[in-house]
Amino acid sequence: MNKKDLKRFKEILSKRRSEIVAAAVNTKEEGMGFDPNDLPDEVDLASTEAGQSLNLRLRDRERVLLKKIDEALKKMEDDTYGICENCGEDIEIKRLEARPVADFCVRCKEEQEKKEKLYAE
Repeated sequence: MNKKDLKRFKEILSKRRSEIVAAAVNTKEEGMGFDPNDLPDEVDLASTEAGQSLNLRLRDRERVLLKKIDEALKKMEDDTYGICENCGEDIEIKRLEARPVADFCVRCKEEQEKKEKLYAE
């Protein structure tokens, strides 16, 4: 991978990382709690709880993505970014454009998904 592409992916990952951190801080400042006495009935309470549950699931997914972004940024420092962890070949630029935190090339990822599907059945 050339330096221009590496710089572009670093900018993409750093920007996304900043967005996730800012969203987490914003959610934390808004608070996740609520007072059940402020809600007029059970339907409002259930709706509020469902919304909170969705927000928590989204934050959990963002936490996982943040960890992957940090790992990708570390790989850039180690000069291993864009290299498949399974076969050691370069990951195609188009794949990295679609998923900058990709750890596997398309072929290895497809093989992994086939194995996971077999175990799921």
